[in-house]
Amino acid sequence: MPNLALRPKSDLSSFRVIALGTWVTTKDPSIYGSLEVPADEMMSYIRVFRERTGLRLTLTHVMAKVMAKVFQAMPDANAILRFNRIYLRDEIALSFQVAMSDPETGQIDLSALTLRRPDKKSLREIVEEFEAVAEKIRTGKDKEKEETRRTFQRVPTWLVGSLLDLVSWLTYGLNLDLSRVGIPRDLFGSAMITNVGSLGLKTAYAPLVPYSRVPMVIAVGAIEKKPIVTDDDTIEVGHTLGLHATLDHRILDGAHAATMARVVQQIFADPWSHLDALPEA
Repeated sequence: MPNLALRPKSDLSSFRVIALGTWVTTKDPSIYGSLEVPADEMMSYIRVFRERTGLRLTLTHVMAKVMAKVFQAMPDANAILRFNRIYLRDEIALSFQVAMSDPETGQIDLSALTLRRPDKKSLREIVEEFEAVAEKIRTGKDKEKEETRRTFQRVPTWLVGSLLDLVSWLTYGLNLDLSRVGIPRDLFGSAMITNVGSLGLKTAYAPLVPYSRVPMVIAVGAIEKKPIVTDDDTIEVGHTLGLHATLDHRILDGAHAATMARVVQQIFADPWSHLDALPEA
């Protein structure tokens, strides 16, 4: 009699196939950290932004602008590891996880949405670009990503890891642009951001993805109502937001994290001063 009663799962999503080829061992350079920031002012800013622009600004969009400012304040964090040397990026790019449903099987899958140069874009531009691209991904109209997804669904699971390593070595190690052969340019960017709060989770730590060469993954938790001690030592009911980071210790350490955390805290404490000026009512 076998130790366990098992049967192989055959109907794997493309993300699950890729995941099987990504993490081979638990040995990695990950360090973890959480930051709890006040959310009331940011919630007010988002509400007023929506009222005055008609655009559905969300925390995910806000995080694009926040992380752009983080990288501006700490350019050493905007880096990549090549041949065991640290290289600094000239531009900021961010990738976001977009949940989608496979049009053929109905399975829930994940795809990456890359936002380039958020430091040069307004929040209005970020919202409009993000929603347009996300809609293409969710409806299967992004031909490049659909072809990539189908390709990985056809590749045997035992070969996926080697294929991902090869693509990573070509695109990041040798720094080749392979967009002409269907491999998106810099798909993962300077950092990966996933909003687990939209799933109802308050805390989560996302893993580093080796072949992406991204040194930082941020999981945005759900907003919570909590008792908060004010400056005059009174207790009020307020809202807080948990941000949970997984960092590559080969590139980032506590000193980097302290500066980045300070920038995030300043923006959430007073988004009116640090984010885009809003149009008049």
